[in-house]
Amino acid sequence: MPSPLILVNLKTYKEGTGSRAHMIAQAAELVAKESGATIGVAPTYIDLHPLCHHFAIPVYAQHVDGFEPGAHTGHVTADAIKAAGAAGSLVNHSERRLTLADIEASVRALQALKMTAVVCTNNEATSAAAAGLAPEYVAIEPPELIGSGVSVSKANPDIIRRSVATVRAVNGKVKVLTGAGIQSGECVKIAVDLGTDGVLLASSVVKAKDPGAVLRDLVSKL
Repeated sequence: MPSPLILVNLKTYKEGTGSRAHMIAQAAELVAKESGATIGVAPTYIDLHPLCHHFAIPVYAQHVDGFEPGAHTGHVTADAIKAAGAAGSLVNHSERRLTLADIEASVRALQALKMTAVVCTNNEATSAAAAGLAPEYVAIEPPELIGSGVSVSKANPDIIRRSVATVRAVNGKVKVLTGAGIQSGECVKIAVDLGTDGVLLASSVVKAKDPGAVLRDLVSKL
């Protein structure tokens, strides 16, 4: 997948479900075509299948379990999200933390089906551990800045530099995203200039009155 990646997590915001999820995906597809940027979305499970089949942008699940299909009520398998059309999944998001063993199981389940694993981390140590599992992406999000409106690119650029170096030292093939408070093209440019391969963000796009305008700003300095 071309870099940088702009990945928008719709979470379970009311503004990111149902018809709004479709509107955001439509805006992402339009801006991606206009700019040549790679923009993906991660909707709720309910919206996963329709978004995968109505739009050409990459669509990710917000979480996947490392189970084989079978008697696992309430869990979501890689086979299920593959069948829905997903390109991959977030793993270990700050709002859905897993053990290291569970992270590995989820990553392996995705990769067995040639899907993309985006493992979320909160510091250098977990970034190193995640990189050791060789996912396609490690996404660094300092938890204190998530949803704060304060961009990690500006508030804590050193954690980006150090985390990029840490991930690359463990596995140079793993790409790095950064997130938490990303809200403008300047934030994205700083992140990319610091060595990342894109950003993971949510509320600044999902809660915007005009998500397309925010997305255009996000890719404006690439």
